[in-house]
Amino acid sequence: MLSDAQKCDYAENGYLLVEDAVSADQLAELRRLTYDYIEGSRNVRESNALYDLDRGHSAETPRLTRVKVPHKQNPYFWDVLRNSKMTQVLNDLLGPDTMILTSKLNTKAPGGGRAVEWHQDWAFYPHTNDDLLAFGLMLEDVTEDNGPLMVIPGSHRGPVLSHKMNDVFAGAVDPDDPDFHRDRAVTLTGKAGSMTVHHVRTLHGSAPNLSDRNRLILFYELASADAWPLLGSNSYFHRLSQAELWQDVQSRLVTGTPCLTPRLEQVPVRLPLPPASDVSSIFRTQESAGAKSAFT
Repeated sequence: MLSDAQKCDYAENGYLLVEDAVSADQLAELRRLTYDYIEGSRNVRESNALYDLDRGHSAETPRLTRVKVPHKQNPYFWDVLRNSKMTQVLNDLLGPDTMILTSKLNTKAPGGGRAVEWHQDWAFYPHTNDDLLAFGLMLEDVTEDNGPLMVIPGSHRGPVLSHKMNDVFAGAVDPDDPDFHRDRAVTLTGKAGSMTVHHVRTLHGSAPNLSDRNRLILFYELASADAWPLLGSNSYFHRLSQAELWQDVQSRLVTGTPCLTPRLEQVPVRLPLPPASDVSSIFRTQESAGAKSAFT
């Protein structure tokens, strides 16, 4: 799926834009399911296990920030990941044995859908090695004005910046950090069906959606099977029995076979502690910890 030049670009810059990552039929079905979720949110008054609601959400004007873990809500999201060009890209970059960490359907509403402050995914869930990445499949066209993903090229090869504010893990970097080079940011726009890829240590964020159109991006966070979590989003592993843990590992397998010999690399790690008062989503983490905005 990927050329040698694309692989070199990813290794050097920490991100890619891949066109036509799914078929036209797959894109149409994913879009249909997404709008069904948005329609279903009209009857929801507060965030729950399925929806993260944005400010101003109502039955008349549904405004969501996210549909949570869609691959567990509907098997079609899981099937597309395992049977599309995305699968080939995954194997090209991480090898034959891969796992899913989580998925999320980010649905920035028109007219101010919430920003995601600059951060490195690695800060949330450090592993034994950093062969991890995120896919961002565009379900509608993404343009400059509707809150596209922005990345800082090469930041995956630099330091892990502090994500703390007010002495707690805020899930965002300080815009005044001298190692945060906002002026180097690249904006990733594209047609529906295109996919962004960014390395787990790549600095990224997205501005509010100021357009009159939804910005719909389906994110998958993925890892090489030999990368095992240290702490963070997967810390619940430590509360599972051995039988439950093995079942969970098998359920997360995207391609290949599980790996029970974690690969240990010399990677920089900052544990995401102490936690903010509300860690139910990245939006709540950043907000409750008082993260500074780089988009004001």
